[in-house]
Amino acid sequence: MKGWPAGHIKRGDFMGRLLDVVFMPHPPIMVPEVGGREVEKIAATVKAAEEVATRVAEHRPEVVVIISPHGPVFRDAVGIWAVPELRGDLGAFGAGVVKFAYSLDLDLSRAIAGAAREKGLPAVLLDGDACRRYGLMPELDHGMMVPLYYLRRAGIDTPLVAMGMAFLERQQLYAFGASLARAIEAGPHRVLLVASGDLSHRLQPGAPAGYDPRGREFDRRVQELLAGLDVQGFLAIPEELAEGAGECGLRSFIMGLGALDGWKVRGEVLSYEGPFGVGYLIAHYEPMQRDPGRSLIAGVKRGREESLPVRLARQSLEHYLRTGKVLPVPVPLPPELAGRAGAFVSIKKHGNLRGCIGTIGPTRANLAEEIIYNALAAGLEDPRFPPVTVEELPELTYSVDVLGEPEPATMADLDPRVYGVIVSCGRRRGLLLPDLEGIDTAQEQVAIARQKAGIKPNEPYRLERFKVTRYH
Repeated sequence: MKGWPAGHIKRGDFMGRLLDVVFMPHPPIMVPEVGGREVEKIAATVKAAEEVATRVAEHRPEVVVIISPHGPVFRDAVGIWAVPELRGDLGAFGAGVVKFAYSLDLDLSRAIAGAAREKGLPAVLLDGDACRRYGLMPELDHGMMVPLYYLRRAGIDTPLVAMGMAFLERQQLYAFGASLARAIEAGPHRVLLVASGDLSHRLQPGAPAGYDPRGREFDRRVQELLAGLDVQGFLAIPEELAEGAGECGLRSFIMGLGALDGWKVRGEVLSYEGPFGVGYLIAHYEPMQRDPGRSLIAGVKRGREESLPVRLARQSLEHYLRTGKVLPVPVPLPPELAGRAGAFVSIKKHGNLRGCIGTIGPTRANLAEEIIYNALAAGLEDPRFPPVTVEELPELTYSVDVLGEPEPATMADLDPRVYGVIVSCGRRRGLLLPDLEGIDTAQEQVAIARQKAGIKPNEPYRLERFKVTRYH
């Protein structure tokens, strides 16, 4: 690693640790080679950038993870550059002499993507093939170049993990940041995380994106919430306020805050100003010690953790698509999966059904095996959809319905919110699960189940009802 005298900390001397989280703006004008004398108008921002770079350099990071809203941005996944090297310059801003080249820490990049996917959070590794597929040109964008300019001046010249933000739900972005931190802790390196982003672009008439009075309100609220490290308040910033402000840093900052989940933190907002109609904020946070009371993931969101049956269904499909082998039954077998029952596995992609197949009664030795094989059938054999691909896995969500014993019923006994229904005529049987969107009456429920079985309206049929235990 460049920049450190012999005898100082080397890569691998410590277990993985997130050293600092820094929020930095990225206006090229704050680079003297671009801004010239205009830099004087943002002296507070430049001074804070120099100060925070000096602070974090003292911790001797071995890798810099940087998130940019101008990087590889997707609507439904976090894009992580996965090429050997990234280059960039500020030639588009009249300063082609400012140019950098960085090697990427591909091991940590893969670990971050894997940690996110384990939590059902979509991430895509942008290697050469993926870049060609998406029509992307790997590069250091200005959202990365400007913060790196100040880090390099402080002596930090390390490998990078470089990624964009994504237009996911805020809670997902926050959870992605938490997964990112877990991947860092599981690795061997000391890491600095930089969340790059500007605030409102509409602070005054003539601003780059026009003027909107909500710009100053947005920036004021962001400053206050970050100064108090009010994470829940930050996540609750009204969407219409953010849109009216024309910001570009909110999502990057949420990911940065997520990396601090579950930690006692010290830090501060070092500066804020917006003389050119765009808000520039610099803040620095240092995780000090574990504090479960500060964990939204473990606390507020504990009820949303993946259930055991759903985890097994997800692991079954992922394991098969990546290895070509059926996932073994867990050993020891959890008691709740040791019995026998019919089960349906449902798979959705962005809220839309992607596959659903199951068994009315038990066909395997235990419920675990039932779920494993039905997950494969739902993902690969549902005739309504093409088979799921490996690339889709991060975008999928699962639910598992474990069926109770069916009992004879009449139309009057049915309640589509409470009971599923089985319609039979000879060997033909059609089943519909309970509590499905758009199914409000028993008549609708029976009609759909009858159609699924191929039973004509004038044919006699037998009804059974059953309850399910639904897992998310």
